[in-house]
Amino acid sequence: MGIHRIGLVVPSSNVTVETEMPTLLNRHADAQFSFHSSRMRMQAVSPEQLRAMNAQRERCILELGDAGVDAILYACLVALMSVGPGEHQRVEGLVAEQLAAGGSDAVVRSSAGALVEALHAIDAKRIVLVTPYMRPLAEQVVAYIEAEGIQVSDWRALKVADNAEVGCIPGDRVMDAARSLDRTGVDALVISACVQMPSLDLVQAAEDEFELPVLSAATAGVYSLLRALGLPVDIPGAGGLLRADAPAAALQ
Repeated sequence: MGIHRIGLVVPSSNVTVETEMPTLLNRHADAQFSFHSSRMRMQAVSPEQLRAMNAQRERCILELGDAGVDAILYACLVALMSVGPGEHQRVEGLVAEQLAAGGSDAVVRSSAGALVEALHAIDAKRIVLVTPYMRPLAEQVVAYIEAEGIQVSDWRALKVADNAEVGCIPGDRVMDAARSLDRTGVDALVISACVQMPSLDLVQAAEDEFELPVLSAATAGVYSLLRALGLPVDIPGAGGLLRADAPAAALQ
């Protein structure tokens, strides 16, 4: 069984995605993975620092290309969604072109695109979500998702600007925010629209409590990577999204 090399492009102050992504993918029964990161300087989740961070993308892709990765995930959701609708398609295309010029055929995904992909995969038309961002950035995330044809009927912004602090938001604060949402008639809850806000331990518990599909930027990223690599989506303990290919008997 070969090892699939996963490249992660992450903000320099991020720590969560490099913890949650390996934890999830290492539960996969049929594949093995290794993880390789390249970092873009960013400390405050502000429009100015997000723009400066995005400008470092090409260097990061060069570094990961040198590692011979099989897939790359641009792992900062708000960095793309804050630019405007459709940005994930533009950036994923540019990264793929850059890799191809260097002789790499690695598949390319982004946290922003993965969340949209996952919501469409479960046919979610109306959702609620929790973000760690300040309100203006949270509004841009909502607008981005709605531009993809998915209604965001209620949402919460936890108003944490320091990115290192985002990585320390306690789970009970996230769950309290989720419980405060009006979930009437919704198809799914995005419990963390950010790969830096910890949520892995919350997804399955929230799905059981609220009795509706629950996903996060991290579980959506794993879903998208597995689909891109042509691998079965069957990872236990992290919500129904990641059991898409589980045998029916395993879901009883």
